[in-house]
Amino acid sequence: MSNVFASPHPLVAHKLSRLRDKNTEPKKFRELVREIAALLAYEATADLLTIPREFETPLEKMTGAELKEKVGLVPILRAGLGMVEGVWGLMPSAEVWHIGLYRDEHTLRPVEYYNKLPLEPTVSVCLILDPMLATGGSATATADILKRWGVKKIKFVGLIGAPEGIKAMQSAHADIDIYLAAIDDHLNERAYIVPGLGDAGDRQFGTG
Repeated sequence: MSNVFASPHPLVAHKLSRLRDKNTEPKKFRELVREIAALLAYEATADLLTIPREFETPLEKMTGAELKEKVGLVPILRAGLGMVEGVWGLMPSAEVWHIGLYRDEHTLRPVEYYNKLPLEPTVSVCLILDPMLATGGSATATADILKRWGVKKIKFVGLIGAPEGIKAMQSAHADIDIYLAAIDDHLNERAYIVPGLGDAGDRQFGTG
């Protein structure tokens, strides 16, 4: 079964509380999403493999390290877009590949509408970025796509997860670790996370 990591970091808790506040304006909301995403990505990438690299400091030669694995960021449109810049700041050489899914309002199942992945994988590690792990439908569908693409190492990075979404992700993809800022109580009848923060896409883009 995959591991679920809810960040214990006080900075994450502080920023997430401001993010949840219904009075937080879209500009500040976007800033907080970027900042929390960076903090979570720091934790999610702690096991990336490195290789030795020789170079000279101003004083002498030494052997340091550089990343061995090529990382791909896969934001789920549209809410996942807001997380990219925060993670990209840590790994500017990471590739970004977009997956477009929307949730059918009647079935609550994800429907794919955008996918421009090349024929063969160009990265060895993928981070799925989506603020909310609610029903788990979009996350599991994206993981399905990436596995069919041929990526062997995948992680999910999100802001808030519901027990229902975590269970769905673990059932479908037991090998994918999940990194979250918080695990909330439940989903309501509209499949929104409670207490949650509302619609992450609408709040980022001012369309709510």
